[in-house]
Amino acid sequence: MRVQTLTLAVAGAALLAPTTLPAADHPNEPVRYEGSVRASDLLAQVRDCAPVSNGHYRSDAGARADIPVCGTEDVVFWKADMDIDCDGRPGPRCNGRTDPYFADTTAFQQSDGRYLDAERLPFIVVPMASSIWNYRDHGIRGGSVAAVIYKDRVQYAVVGDTGPHDIIGEASYAAAAALGINPDPHGGGTASGVTYIVFKNSKVSPIENHAAAVETGERLAKQFVGQNAENAENAENAENAEIGEDIEAE
Repeated sequence: MRVQTLTLAVAGAALLAPTTLPAADHPNEPVRYEGSVRASDLLAQVRDCAPVSNGHYRSDAGARADIPVCGTEDVVFWKADMDIDCDGRPGPRCNGRTDPYFADTTAFQQSDGRYLDAERLPFIVVPMASSIWNYRDHGIRGGSVAAVIYKDRVQYAVVGDTGPHDIIGEASYAAAAALGINPDPHGGGTASGVTYIVFKNSKVSPIENHAAAVETGERLAKQFVGQNAENAENAENAENAEIGEDIEAE
């Protein structure tokens, strides 16, 4: 978990039309994907927060604790910054020379027993279980699928690591790069504006299969957006019917 103060460095890009999952341009380049579920549609479903955490998290060490974990029947979510997790298998961009906080382990491992590759695999970090919030109690585990939103981009990822018990808002080098966020583990990231939505009781196996995370994430995101839109329409129709009955009664 990165705990230093972050500098804001982002690269903007227009949302592309839906495509299939492309191959990386280089063996060490993170995979980028533009899905068919719009960021705005997902954000519309998480405007209101019903807290499921017993307290609030900090974005960085020393920062004010003001970030709750929120929940619905289908997801948990939080809105925070993004620190860069470069932990796991070392590579040219994530190692002890490039990252002063580098650790060669992650909380969860690949199917072959090796630790995750933060340069290649988009994953997010959840706080370790504590009295503030225990992610396991909400159907979240290693390999759970998340939609990470920044500006007009949606990137599907898995839960791949755990961080300090009182800090939230971190994702892998690959996740940051795919969202247009500076992935440099030393000074990269963004200070705000990131929404993390984790789908309850979802799981990608093997955890390193990013194509499966994208496929599962797209399906669950469509269901989440569609179900909530249908619920809102039903509620509006019921309210209109009730108003109509009141008018007739008068």
